[in-house]
Amino acid sequence: MEHNHFQKSYIDYLTFEKGLSHNSIKSYTHDLTQLVTLIEHDQFESITIQDIRRASAKLNSQGLHGKSIARMLSAWRGFFDYLIERHQFKENPVKDVHAPKSAKTLPQTLSIEQMVKLISIDDTTLLGLRDKAFLELFYSSGLRLSEVVNVNINDLDLQEGVITVTGKGNKTRIVPIGQKAIHAIRSWIEKRTSIKTDEKSVDALFITERGKRMTARAIQYRIQMWAIKQGIDSTVHPHLLRHSFASHVLQSSQDLRAVQEMLGHANISTTQVYTHLDFQHLANIYDKAHPRAKKKS
Repeated sequence: MEHNHFQKSYIDYLTFEKGLSHNSIKSYTHDLTQLVTLIEHDQFESITIQDIRRASAKLNSQGLHGKSIARMLSAWRGFFDYLIERHQFKENPVKDVHAPKSAKTLPQTLSIEQMVKLISIDDTTLLGLRDKAFLELFYSSGLRLSEVVNVNINDLDLQEGVITVTGKGNKTRIVPIGQKAIHAIRSWIEKRTSIKTDEKSVDALFITERGKRMTARAIQYRIQMWAIKQGIDSTVHPHLLRHSFASHVLQSSQDLRAVQEMLGHANISTTQVYTHLDFQHLANIYDKAHPRAKKKS
């Protein structure tokens, strides 16, 4: 059996048995290619823990962030687990290898004032209404860019004020939509009826003037355009809107578990990074509320 057959076999397993998304499959394919490049051979049976550690160190010396190395190690670990289960490999050389720690960087966010300024679009043209609708949805519901791209009209229940979202790993979740977003989406859907859609995009919520589902790049471009137009002094991108949503909801609610569910994070530790952003806010609450913190009158 050729060794590159192991890679193809694993990718087929992830595609057809695990049902991973196209983007996930691209990522795993890249990670396996990196493994072969770093080890400098594809004799997977002979790869040792020392080989994996050297590969990790090489990635680190190339300036790759610890979190990215950890993700790559996780992909390799899964690959060798598969080889043990399906191809009678004896050991997993990645089992006890951990990525070097990098300094934790907090996600950038816009202030509430900046977000309000960005989405306060006074443009009733076809594209203006569409862009306001997806900006409001980003901020209202904390969706990922891929989730906004893939939203279909029948995913919405505007009467109940919720949207059904398919996120990473094809996991679905139901997320609330705020009233301003509902109003903006209704205004856009009304205008959308004037566009003749192509067959593939008939169900898509956000489409171009030519009737095709908007691409991720198109949405990124429109967000940057509006950021400049609305005078936001920042490089605004879709994930920044998601970060801002999470930070602002935590500021007002302090409900970490609810934010985790809305964002679709598999692990609450991913959501906890936003608590660092709100430390000052929490400190102020502590000063006002905690019996030991209250100043004596």
